[in-house]
Amino acid sequence: MSASLEIQLIAVVVAAACALPGVFLVLRSMAMMADAISHTVLLGIVLAFFLVQDLQSPWLLLGAAAIGLLTVSLVELLNRTGRVKQDAAIGLVFPALFSLAVILISRYARGVHLDTDAVILGELAFAPFDRMTILGIELPHALVTMTVILLVNVIFIAVFYKELKLATFDPALAAALGFSPALLHYALMALVSVTAVGAFDAVGAILVVALMVTPAAAAYLLADDLRKVLVLSVLIAAGSALGGYWLARLLNANIAGSMATVTGIVFLLVLMLAPARGLVAVARRRWRQRWEFAQTMLAIHLLHHEDTPAARDENRVDHLLEHIRWQPVFAERVIRYAEHKGHVRRQRGMLQLTEQGRQLARRAMLS
Repeated sequence: MSASLEIQLIAVVVAAACALPGVFLVLRSMAMMADAISHTVLLGIVLAFFLVQDLQSPWLLLGAAAIGLLTVSLVELLNRTGRVKQDAAIGLVFPALFSLAVILISRYARGVHLDTDAVILGELAFAPFDRMTILGIELPHALVTMTVILLVNVIFIAVFYKELKLATFDPALAAALGFSPALLHYALMALVSVTAVGAFDAVGAILVVALMVTPAAAAYLLADDLRKVLVLSVLIAAGSALGGYWLARLLNANIAGSMATVTGIVFLLVLMLAPARGLVAVARRRWRQRWEFAQTMLAIHLLHHEDTPAARDENRVDHLLEHIRWQPVFAERVIRYAEHKGHVRRQRGMLQLTEQGRQLARRAMLS
């Protein structure tokens, strides 16, 4: 397997592993917690390394998970005081723990390959060179690690899907039914911590945050069903990872940075063009609502004066402009729109309702 193919495979596996727990972070309005955990777990890595003196030790994952849970606990502890909101609590805990990790690295681990720049930015180009043997097959260490983490994430979500869904959308009901939202919450945060530290070596903290938050946010704009959101999130993350790799090759740029850029571009495209929630769709819906409201007003006005002595004056096109106080250009467009919809007819400067127009006006008056 070529190094290029291995890099892309690692990127796709990392993207999928990050996207799955990221969906629940976005749905729980905890997107910034991904940023906090992805940085503060560095302290767990450093402390575990000081104990075992081995960068490949699984104890580093456990140390990272422990610090991730500590981060969540400290944030919630500050939040429960009622004096500090969650975003402010994250802003207090995250820099404190991360800066402590940076100080420890710069003071006691200068001769060790544990570089803060590598942790933050990552470098996928070097991932294929760190290899391990599994069943006689040499594979990149990052690929093996992230594949295991991806499987753990998939199994966890599959096994606890109903509980996670209920605890995410209605924690009170989950507690009433005997589930433990708090236990699921901490299990999810542990999963986020392990996923973040597993991805550090390959892609760095910045891309971990981008892959956890951005694909999930884009998928949420495209679907309402949780299963569809999970699948779309993984597809968007994997597609962005591959697109970012080829962009990096084209520009001779950092791969992780290019991938993060592509995820942002994909999100902006979805934000603009999503069928139901995109900005273009919302603008078109508001445009239609504006004209539909205007033609409803026109229909009510015409029905109100229909078959009355005042109809000859009130239902004239030129008098209509004075009565409803529409600008001439706008009034003409409303009339044409109503004619196109089959609600009015124009005869010798007079406007007459069709049966369809009468029904529209009556429904609007009854509602």
